Amino acid sequence: MNRALVFATFLAPNLKPVYEAVVETVSLELGVAARLVVGESLEQLDDVTVDFAFVCGLPYVRMSDRLTPIAAPVVEGERYQGLPIYFSDVIVNASSPARSIADLRGCSWAYNEPDSHSGYLVTLFKLHEMGESRSFFSGWEMAGFHQESIRRVAAGKVDGSAIDSQVLAVELRDHPGLRSRIRVIDVLGPSTIQPLVATAGVDPALAQEVQAVVTGMHGEALRRGLIERFVAIIDSRYDDIRRMLREVDAGGMLALQPA
Repeated sequence: MNRALVFATFLAPNLKPVYEAVVETVSLELGVAARLVVGESLEQLDDVTVDFAFVCGLPYVRMSDRLTPIAAPVVEGERYQGLPIYFSDVIVNASSPARSIADLRGCSWAYNEPDSHSGYLVTLFKLHEMGESRSFFSGWEMAGFHQESIRRVAAGKVDGSAIDSQVLAVELRDHPGLRSRIRVIDVLGPSTIQPLVATAGVDPALAQEVQAVVTGMHGEALRRGLIERFVAIIDSRYDDIRRMLREVDAGGMLALQPA
């Protein structure tokens, strides 16, 4: 290869140190130049500027005809059962009387962005299961990132939000002052966790080499993100997200983006 491998992250900023460690390890183990960039648009997955990407499960299933999942993290902790899964923890301000998502009727809701499974699609699916529409909440606020949603809830600027459980645990570890300002009142999921994917232009042999390196990683570099290890992953593992997307779309809940 005549150029550096480009990895992109489209996931939470507080997990970026882990992805930097992954890219550094791939570079060292394979003897190739490699760098990590912060993804700016999912269109980058369709051009020749990105080779590998850490991407949410929702855009993955929408683009799975041209992306190949190669690895996914197993998060530390009993709730993850040693599997590549995660949850969406529903949080409210510590002073809120709410005890479950059902108590948030008429309240305001923060979500990170509409291409997120953990913060957006899984919320719509929960409302669908409850027989509710998106008008269950009085308003939807796009925060951009889970970390911003957490802070809006902690500050009392918005009533609730669904937060990627791994991202929430890392954020509370790194900013312990937030612990007394929010409460988890409900749990959505589990869902299959976000994959590391190879884009269409990557040689399958190279994808296998990267997979071998990543799944062989262990130690402190991964623990920065509370990750036990990475495991090989296949497309069918994301059928859970496909099912949620189909049901939410069939119910017309994706027709309009929230204000």
